[in-house]
Amino acid sequence: MYLHLGADVVILKKNIIGIFDLDTSTISKNTKSYLARAENEGRVVNVSYELPKSFVVSVENDRETVHISQLSSQTLLKRFSAQIS
Repeated sequence: MYLHLGADVVILKKNIIGIFDLDTSTISKNTKSYLARAENEGRVVNVSYELPKSFVVSVENDRETVHISQLSSQTLLKRFSAQIS
């Protein structure tokens, strides 16, 4: 099954490590450092150029990718959970 992140971007649910809210998670210095490092390494994919609300970390073929989405983490989590049923 896939999770739609917005703007015609989908990722396999089995590859998802976590779904994070940008407002609450970027308070931590560790998270800010992680996102900056991912950006410098070219591992960040902007799903939309609208105001970002969340990021999704996934792994495929041993490559970790950070997807920045305009959808809230709550919306993504609902989509993720709804597909399980």
